[in-house]
Amino acid sequence: MKPITADSLSLKEINIEGYEKVIFVSEEKSGLKALICIHDTTLGPALGGIRIHSYPTFEAALTDAKRLARGMTYKSALAEVGLGGGKSVIMCSPKNKTPEMLIAFAEAVDRLQGLYTCAEDVGCSVEDATLIGKYTPYVVGTASEKGSGNPAPYTAFGTFRGIQAVLQTLYSNSSVAGKTIAIQGVGSVGGHLAEILFWQGAKLIISDIDWEKTQRYAKKWGAIACPADDILSVECDILAPCALGGIINPDTIPQLHCCGIAGSANNQLLSDEDALLLKQKGILYAPDFVINAGGLINVSVEIEEEGYQPSKARAKVDKLYDQLIRLFEISEQNSCSTHQAALSLGDYRIKYGIGKRQHPPRYHHQETAR
Repeated sequence: MKPITADSLSLKEINIEGYEKVIFVSEEKSGLKALICIHDTTLGPALGGIRIHSYPTFEAALTDAKRLARGMTYKSALAEVGLGGGKSVIMCSPKNKTPEMLIAFAEAVDRLQGLYTCAEDVGCSVEDATLIGKYTPYVVGTASEKGSGNPAPYTAFGTFRGIQAVLQTLYSNSSVAGKTIAIQGVGSVGGHLAEILFWQGAKLIISDIDWEKTQRYAKKWGAIACPADDILSVECDILAPCALGGIINPDTIPQLHCCGIAGSANNQLLSDEDALLLKQKGILYAPDFVINAGGLINVSVEIEEEGYQPSKARAKVDKLYDQLIRLFEISEQNSCSTHQAALSLGDYRIKYGIGKRQHPPRYHHQETAR
């Protein structure tokens, strides 16, 4: 690997209760300002994507990083991948990111010596992750020979299996054929999900902040194009949030006309209490950090001893259906929200070390680069 010389790179730790390590990263020459947030590494080293976004304030960036890192802890625990929860955010519009920023960020990750492994996320492409991989081994989901590439198809497949689990619980039939599914956001994951659902016979309503894209996808998949401001209130069997988080909250819940919510977006609930409001309204909610674990599962296979195997990743993602069915049963048996059932199961696994990593991650793409 090429050596990095970033004399102006600064890593300053911020003490946040309940989090193992939160680091503010800055680098003067490139203009990099970032946060690396590590929530919990009880079950293994932290892994989480790099979100590149133009936040209005530092506090907004920190809040997002904390929520995302915590979500990754539970996502990893429930997916049983032997990893902990972490996340990073680069405070910059994706349009203004530069190779110099990414290289400086790579050095920051490298200095943590495997405590945190990064990956692509909103605003950070597979190509960006691949560039970072030239300067640190602690990155997954790259386009290198040993990398697993874009995890979006696996996230979409896992979301599809989650939708089937919700339908099975609601209607005693997991088929999406003839069911109306409203997708909020047709980006990398939402677009793949729309395609899967189309071929399985679902009736689609789609929405995106990019109206041109919405119309293009509507034509391609015979869907109804819905303005972004109206998607939450449409009548449907399943609402699939596949954009940014916080969209399920006390203001939007009264507008919902769906029977279930099953989407790929992170942090769909504005607060944990919103899950109880959904239960009271009779809406079955698939906890986001369970249903959207397909991408994490896929990249976790990349760092196993045997190296990346697509069929193995697919088989593990397929089991998300069973995981959600079981969570819905636990929720019913304990008269609690599905979200609380998932959190409680995650806490139990962390407390007793269930699924704890037995062997250190193996970064095969680093070996190829040598």
